[in-house]
Order: sequence, then C-alpha cells, then structure tokens
Amino acid sequence: MELTVDGRAVFAATGGKSFDAGSPAVLLLHGAGMDRTVWSLEARYLAHHGYGVLAVDLPGHGRSAGPVLQSIEAMAEWLWRVVVAAGLSRAALVGHSMGALVALEAASRRAGQVSHLGLIGVAPTMPVHPDLLAAARANLDLASELVTSWGFGRKGHLGPNPAPGLWMMGGVYRLLERAPVGVLANDLAACAAYGGAMRAAAAITCPTLLLLGADDRMTPARKGRELAGAIAGADCRVLPGVGHMVMAEAPDQTIDALVELLQRR
Repeated sequence: MELTVDGRAVFAATGGKSFDAGSPAVLLLHGAGMDRTVWSLEARYLAHHGYGVLAVDLPGHGRSAGPVLQSIEAMAEWLWRVVVAAGLSRAALVGHSMGALVALEAASRRAGQVSHLGLIGVAPTMPVHPDLLAAARANLDLASELVTSWGFGRKGHLGPNPAPGLWMMGGVYRLLERAPVGVLANDLAACAAYGGAMRAAAAITCPTLLLLGADDRMTPARKGRELAGAIAGADCRVLPGVGHMVMAEAPDQTIDALVELLQRR
C-alpha cells in the first residue's frame, strides 16, 4: 500500500490483505537500517485475524522515498502524519529496536490516540559502539556484519529457524547490505542521541508490552526492565535464548504476545 506524506511516497505492507481503516489498526515499525520485511510473519498473522496492518517503511528505507529523518523525535512526528494519511484517528503502535523508540516517543505525544503499545528489543538508551558507528559512516561491510553478529543470540548463530529454508543471519545481513548508503549510520546515530525514553514512558497510559531477549547484547534485558518499570501497568516478558532479533528468533512467541497485548482493554 502506498501513502503520500509530506508530498513523498510512503510504502507499507498490509500482511497480504487489503488495508481496512475500519478494523483495529496496528502500525509496525522496523529497526535501524531495516525495512517492513522484518514483520512478514507478524503482519500476515494479524492481517488475517481481524486487524488492519501497516508495516511501514520509514523515510529512505525500503520502498519509501527519502530523505531519512535524523532523530527519533522527527520520526515520531512523521508517524502521526502517516496515521492521518491512512485515514486513522487511533492505532496500536508496535516497534522493534529503533522502531520501539519511535513508537514510544509517538505514543507519549498523543497518548489518547494510541490503543496499545508494543516495544520489542528495547532499552531506555541505545548507545552505539564507536567502531560500529565509524564502519557505518564509512559504508563498510563491517557495519552489517557487526549488527548481524551482535543482533542474534547464541542459538541464532547456529542456524535453527522455525521457517524451513530460511537463514536468519544471512537474511538480516542481506537486508542491511541493500539499505541505501548512509541509512544505517543515520539510524544508529539517531538511536544513540535519543535521551527521552524515560520521560516518554511516564506519559504512557495504554496497555503496554515489552518483549525482550535474554541474550540480547544490543539492548540488554536488564535495561528493558528499567524502562518497563517506568510505564504504568506494563507487561514485561523476557524470552530465554533469544537475542535482539526477537521477531526472527522467536516468531511464534512474538505473535502470541502481540495478540495477547491487542486483546487487552
């Protein structure tokens, strides 16, 4: 599905069904350097079980026109313009990693318009290792290699995938590799610079889920628990043996947790 926001094309996957603005809406937000395809399984399940799904490509990512947005705050404001363009007044926001920060910031700005909030692979701060940021800025393959390696738990490095025929680490590496020059560096810098998570958390009033990986080296679960503690009534779950790429490493658990979240009132 293609929308127009700020005069530019924005692409969103709808999970294999036509988007219905009259159904409960769920916006899915990807992480740094990635695109809507990280949500393929979740988007399809939700779309075929009564939800209107928009797995959005952020500006300059996937099939959405650029330029990229340089801060989490700017991405959050842009997201509300997407909501308007889709003909919605209220939606659930679900994000992974950088997308989780965007969802959190967006929800804090218009709490009354957010039905549910899902934060996956998240921490209140997301510092970026200087070597990774330098490699991303130099457009080196090393950046994609580091994100892929650090992004998966130990089981993920061994290759088991619930979806037959798919290689989790190889898929993420190729996704990062095909991102336009400068996108990963931009996103990593935006994550590192964002300092508003705890402030935003205090403003959240809707049912909220934090889904974390016990083996996450990029956003450690202990940090995610700190964020959960700042959100009133938040449900915090830690998946054993799972790293940062929660949706790829634990797709069934991710879907189950999201469905349970979306059913909360």
